[in-house]
Amino acid sequence: MTINNSQKIALIFPGLGYNCDKPLLYYPKKIAVSYGYQIIEINYSGFPSNVKGNKEKMELCFNIAFEQAKTRLSSIDFNNKDILIIGKSIGTAVAAAYASKILCSFTTKEIRFIYLTPVEQSFNYMRPSSGIVFHGTSDPWINTPVLVKNCENLNLPLFITKDSNHSLETGNLVTDIENLGKIMGRIDAYIQNPKS
Repeated sequence: MTINNSQKIALIFPGLGYNCDKPLLYYPKKIAVSYGYQIIEINYSGFPSNVKGNKEKMELCFNIAFEQAKTRLSSIDFNNKDILIIGKSIGTAVAAAYASKILCSFTTKEIRFIYLTPVEQSFNYMRPSSGIVFHGTSDPWINTPVLVKNCENLNLPLFITKDSNHSLETGNLVTDIENLGKIMGRIDAYIQNPKS
């Protein structure tokens, strides 16, 4: 894969059933582009069905996605690049693992993460003080107290959307649009100034 001369690359790691054109990934991509990032989407395929609640299938999905991400990104030279990684669900685990296993071999300017509704497996690879996390209190994929504790241990700022599911939606359209606006505002602020 060839990339343009941009020194800023945004890697997008979607979830199992949450592709890059859904709101939690579509709008961050647009924000990243507005700050000069070249977007590279990682798409996966070949997952088993009925994954939720099945640790073996979840691990299989992770391995499939990780190998496909490695292949997709294998020709990119990340040296001297500012890298923004946006992950959703299992994509947060794949993204964090890719950074810790592959990107560590490059001399990058910076690597920052936006973790959207991470799964528990993600915390096996997340780096301390490296990004921001978004979670809904009705997310069936991870228990809120477990996620809060993991974020505290890693010094990762956590933004919680009350009564929202794994897509950060409550079922009330007006509320969901308002919440989406707040989430995107925080993402915009983080991309613009990660220290704020």
